[in-house]
Amino acid sequence: MLALSVAAVLAVFLLYVSIAGGRTPQLRPSQLAGHHEKVSLVGKVKGPVHGTSYSSGGMRFWVADVDGRNGVKVPVVYHGSVPDLFKVGRHVVIDGRLRQGVFVAQRDTLVTKCPSKYSPKKT
Repeated sequence: MLALSVAAVLAVFLLYVSIAGGRTPQLRPSQLAGHHEKVSLVGKVKGPVHGTSYSSGGMRFWVADVDGRNGVKVPVVYHGSVPDLFKVGRHVVIDGRLRQGVFVAQRDTLVTKCPSKYSPKKT
């Protein structure tokens, strides 16, 4: 009976964690306005890229919606490691918070999406 009770509590805990716990909302730059909590920003890198990620001022660049139709772009300040595939035009995901109109990224959270993995298959 005790083992079944422990198993039931663990099952409920795992279900809660998988559904509600630890989720960070993913937003495009056009959805970012008014969100000041931690989010994952998803978009395309727009240039120019200034600075270096390990300097006190950080690396600065812009991120726009992937489709780019609405023209909204957000300035980003980033500190930490930069993936080898990072460059203007690359799709990225980065965690952080919007502060006074600038997305201040959390250290070492910049991830680039592999372009070949997300492009349509050639026939």
